[in-house]
Amino acid sequence: MKTIKIAGVPEHFNLPWHLAIENGDFENANIDLQWTDVPEGTGKMCQMLRDGETDIAVILTEGIVKDITAGNPSKIVQVYVESPLIWGIHVAAESRFKTLVDLENAKVAISRLGSGSQLMAYVNANNQNWDTTNLQFEIVNTIDGAVEALTKGTADYFMWERFMTKPLVDKGIFRRVTDCPTPWPCFVIAVRDEILLEQPETVAKVLEIINQTTQEFKDIPSIDKTLAQAYYQKIEDIQEWLRLTRWSQKGLEPEMLNKVQNQLFELGIIDKKGTFEDIVKTV
Repeated sequence: MKTIKIAGVPEHFNLPWHLAIENGDFENANIDLQWTDVPEGTGKMCQMLRDGETDIAVILTEGIVKDITAGNPSKIVQVYVESPLIWGIHVAAESRFKTLVDLENAKVAISRLGSGSQLMAYVNANNQNWDTTNLQFEIVNTIDGAVEALTKGTADYFMWERFMTKPLVDKGIFRRVTDCPTPWPCFVIAVRDEILLEQPETVAKVLEIINQTTQEFKDIPSIDKTLAQAYYQKIEDIQEWLRLTRWSQKGLEPEMLNKVQNQLFELGIIDKKGTFEDIVKTV
């Protein structure tokens, strides 16, 4: 039995992994796939890949591209979710900030440096023609930390996946100002170079199994109810999310990688661009 450690956020996008594990699909292929939930998100998973705490990460595209160009010894092996991530821009329910324009010089809560929540704050600021050098950040680690920071006023707004944050909006804790979708596929699968070198067949089998699962995922009977219950969502919100979400079974195309790197470079988030071979590996 080959042991592979995998990490991802505890969000609805990753239910296919849990179903495949519970169904014994990996075990039947002689793979002990050990999943770790990482509520801190992409910045933490980048560190886990670097430290060998995980072999595989299901991770935000922009975050892992940034970290690989900065020396993370990993490669993107596949796109996992092809559709954009819809980042909701949230303030405390009683906040004085009413519109996106009001947030130009406000402080952003982020999970950690290098996280998607930080990188997308730059993308959003650039979309609005704000001076990105004026961005101020408050590190809050998790969504619970963001609730505390926005409620206490130590940060002013927080960008997080819209549907996972919706229960906080429904409860009157957050108010969503608007959305900011990623201009690229939101999640990719990244694997440490050491694992790609030593266990390429195992990695290929893991991808084969998860691709079969995601291809059939939307056809699972009552999957909307399962998701709503598992992630404390309203059924109508999950149904909208399912309609908008497209899983992928394909590699990251050079044109899309160029788009990601060009934007990160223009925003000063990366100071050099990697080649396709530096960042992507086909297994």
